[in-house]
Amino acid sequence: MDKNILVTGRRKEAVARVKIFPGEGKIIINGKDIKQYFKREESIFKVMQPLVLTSTTNVFNIIVKTKGGGETGQSEAIRLGIARALVKNNEKLKPILRQNGFLTRDARKVERKKFGHPKARKRFQFSKR
Repeated sequence: MDKNILVTGRRKEAVARVKIFPGEGKIIINGKDIKQYFKREESIFKVMQPLVLTSTTNVFNIIVKTKGGGETGQSEAIRLGIARALVKNNEKLKPILRQNGFLTRDARKVERKKFGHPKARKRFQFSKR
């Protein structure tokens, strides 16, 4: 691989643009190191999952621009983006990543609030008399 690979990952309202290129394993998210950007250890673990699974932790540098959503949505969007970039770089990794569910886009989103109801599905208390 001699060029940058650009891919997009999405989850809920979060969008992550992931760029990978050969390097020593640095991960920069919105101009910050991964440990500075994510406060929770679980989010860092999620981002690292495809790299750990494919043993490419110290092979690529990763630069991510992400916006929208919260910490969980962004970390899972980044995970999807990294998995897609790894497959774009090496097709042989696709079965392993697919088997562990890293290439499947999680399409669940927050259901909208309906009029006449306090929330999306909750109803106001019913009184017969």
